[in-house]
Amino acid sequence: MTKYVLFFCLTLYFSSCKDDQNVKNQSETTTPQELTVAEKIANANGYQQWDSVNEIHFTFNVDTDSMHFERQWKWFPKENRVTHTKSTGEHISYNRQAMDSLLKTIDQKFINDKFWLLAPFNLVWDEGISISKSTKEIAPICKDSLNKITLTYSEDGGYTPGDAYDLFYGDDYLIKEWIYRKGNQSEPSLTTTWEEYETFNGLKIAKSHKKSGENWNLNFTNIKVVSKSL
Repeated sequence: MTKYVLFFCLTLYFSSCKDDQNVKNQSETTTPQELTVAEKIANANGYQQWDSVNEIHFTFNVDTDSMHFERQWKWFPKENRVTHTKSTGEHISYNRQAMDSLLKTIDQKFINDKFWLLAPFNLVWDEGISISKSTKEIAPICKDSLNKITLTYSEDGGYTPGDAYDLFYGDDYLIKEWIYRKGNQSEPSLTTTWEEYETFNGLKIAKSHKKSGENWNLNFTNIKVVSKSL
């Protein structure tokens, strides 16, 4: 009888241990992983909607006292295809996986303009980058205390290797200002605001970027986001 009682107790013990382990494993698999700052910034700009985006149309503009400059684009991200409309009305369409030297020159302009449009998404898209820990610092234009991270590109690959960007963002994880530093030099190459946010089919886009004390505005017009029906 004692033998059977001992066997029964041991069975209960190991069964209990197994149940505890199952609960632990379930807890580990169901506990959501903390998002990185980069992911939070991307999500604040609607990154969760990106998988449904089929097309993005936009015009990249730079306006100053005496000059207006623009480039028109249509991007089909699922097909990796781009259409550029020149000032003459001519359309140039290309696939980014099959480019000659002329198309690479056009694509370099596209990448620049798209980066200004969707930089928050590049924080999670791009490879070969490093992102610093977030700190509290005084923003260069508004002089408010904001959160800051630095995005640095590696020296390998891409059109502008080694560049760095200091991003100043609010507690809502929307970028308010940034500093571009060419080649990761210590001095700023360009400092602008991020403002006039508007939502286009779920994507939150800053339409205007201004310099302090200058009549200079890099801005976007004719924005259209085409999404598939869910």
